[in-house]
Amino acid sequence: MGEHKLLTKTIDTPGLHTLAVYEKTGGYSSLKKAFAKKPEEIIEMVKASGLRGRGGAGFPCGLKWSFLAKDVFPRYLCCNADESEPGTCKDRLLLEKSPHMLIEGMILCSYACRIQTGYIYLRGEFQHAADLMDQALEEAYARGYLGKNILGSGFDLDIHT
Repeated sequence: MGEHKLLTKTIDTPGLHTLAVYEKTGGYSSLKKAFAKKPEEIIEMVKASGLRGRGGAGFPCGLKWSFLAKDVFPRYLCCNADESEPGTCKDRLLLEKSPHMLIEGMILCSYACRIQTGYIYLRGEFQHAADLMDQALEEAYARGYLGKNILGSGFDLDIHT
């Protein structure tokens, strides 16, 4: 039985780090679908999917998202791309090969959890990855995937490295 890749099925596509190529491979299509739903519906979909965290305990992602207090603002999303866990080599690969995938995931999570500011923590040794992420963020802002009223949804999000 062959390997069934989900996150990395397009990872070797030349130029995937650019917005144009990422969109050609279906990138940001999930975001467009998500904005047709209420944030609570997105959380329920994530719960039903069985998606789990990768921090070691495998905690259910949708359940974690549902724990946020309903009326406490502002909220912040922090993406730890430090890759400091022993034996891991996933963060750098995604940052360098498919930074828009990370951005799209952060937007989806932020929309579902009503977060308007996100931060990506990168280790200092990942300068090339940081440069590619900054370029991807610029492209996402220019195309309207980040900033004010994303894709006419009424949702605002800023992401910083």
